[in-house]
Amino acid sequence: MGGLREVAESFVVPGPSGVAVRDRLRVSDADAAVLAEVGVVLGSLAAGDLAVRSRQGPAHDAGSWAQRKRELTGTCSARWAGSITKATHDQWALARRGQAAHMAWLRGQITRIEARLARPLGAKADKRAGLVRGYRSRAEWHAKSRRLHGLRDRLARVGADWAAGRLHVVRGGKQLARMRHHLAEAQLSEEAWRERWQAARMFLFADGESGKRFGNETIRITDTGRLSLKLPVRLGHLANAPHGRYVLDATVAFRHRGAEWLDRITANRAVAYRIHHDPLRDRWYVTASWQRAAAPALPLDAALNQGVVGVDMNDDHLAAWRLDVHGNPVGEPQRFFYDLSGNAQHRDAQIRHALTRLLHHTRRTGAAAIAIEDLDFTDSRCRERHGRNKRFRRLLARFPTAKLKARLVSMAAEQGIALVTVDPAYTSRWGAQHWQQPLATLTRKISRHDAASIAIGRRALGHPIRRRTTPPSHDQSDRVGHRTVQARSDTGGREETRPHIPGPRTRCVPPGSGAKAGDQRAQHRSGHAAEHEFWHQDSLPLSL
Repeated sequence: MGGLREVAESFVVPGPSGVAVRDRLRVSDADAAVLAEVGVVLGSLAAGDLAVRSRQGPAHDAGSWAQRKRELTGTCSARWAGSITKATHDQWALARRGQAAHMAWLRGQITRIEARLARPLGAKADKRAGLVRGYRSRAEWHAKSRRLHGLRDRLARVGADWAAGRLHVVRGGKQLARMRHHLAEAQLSEEAWRERWQAARMFLFADGESGKRFGNETIRITDTGRLSLKLPVRLGHLANAPHGRYVLDATVAFRHRGAEWLDRITANRAVAYRIHHDPLRDRWYVTASWQRAAAPALPLDAALNQGVVGVDMNDDHLAAWRLDVHGNPVGEPQRFFYDLSGNAQHRDAQIRHALTRLLHHTRRTGAAAIAIEDLDFTDSRCRERHGRNKRFRRLLARFPTAKLKARLVSMAAEQGIALVTVDPAYTSRWGAQHWQQPLATLTRKISRHDAASIAIGRRALGHPIRRRTTPPSHDQSDRVGHRTVQARSDTGGREETRPHIPGPRTRCVPPGSGAKAGDQRAQHRSGHAAEHEFWHQDSLPLSL
């Protein structure tokens, strides 16, 4: 196709395999003190176990895992020890994957800078030849060469840590740890920072066990909402129930998926619980999570048999348009706005509300699928890709592609709506080229994003983005035949010429048709016909 990259096939995204619900714990002061003390004790044990796991490195095996668990069992309990060792191993594995991703990013940066340094100053890019553009000036070339040496040194240090199995992990987060040295800039007191640091390093997480009472023996929530937890050995004096357990005064009532959660604990199926403290609001929360069998993904043809809603994701809104099975836009374009400024909770709420409105619109239109682009901006958030366009780089950095897609997958699965992912190549460009102007009217303005939503929907349906193929070059009329691609590939006669319609090729009403086709003769002022006056029948009287 003249240098254009190959477009990947569309596919239906599988639904989520896990569920998590949260409820607030309205605890008393005594319950809050007990939870804080238990969380601090278990958090210190988790920190020590993470240090042991990090020293073992890639040489860790099942025997060392069992040894770590035995050492922790004497200080807390067997179930708490199992939860701690599993959580620390997962944290180590996550840090290991992050280290590998950081090394890959450094190698990519080094490769791009080396390619641009090898080009002459001011050289333009040549996509056909695979050549990148050169730097603008000698000063920029010198600055990039210094950055290249810095990236190589960082890659050497990270590579040495990778080979030795060393990881740099901070329980509680590096950002919060570094904030300790900049309390004035963060507008925090040392006491407020200490409270946040302690809440972040608590450990109150227990895995579920199938076959046990209510699905969890460590943190147990009964069908009446009564919450109790197993206390560590050193805190056994705080127990207010038999077998070293502490029962909270607060009750739990999951509003969302409460019936599904109740069915699981009634059948003694595994449910994991996590209790955490929000120091900013001074509130306690409990989160219940469990796994469920993933529903098989629908075939692509079955998901699109009622049309699709194409969605173009943007920095401040979602542009959506309903398409029928033939790829034709139906109705009016829709825009669902959101605001990504503010804190993380505000951004998450804005995205959730926009997706809720999108799903309601999809249900009203009768479509059973939503088509979105498979966007990944991790490779584009760098200076070498977009140069000095700092505004565009910031736009890509704050664009919530992963969070938006993950939330849409989970919310669409509950509504019974399939999610189809398409290749994002050329959707905005070709959508604006072939659909923006033809659909615009004096009363309806079509943006590039609206046109891109049509391109995304047509690509999901398997239609070309073009409205029709190019006519024969030597005669752009019907002498040879004008082909159309609105029909599917298995439709007979779709490449044949259009049937010949006799009469002038104008937009006027053909003879013998129209609203007044029955009487086309000129009339006198009296209303009688002016032609064929040799016979005329008067109107019948209404009465004699």
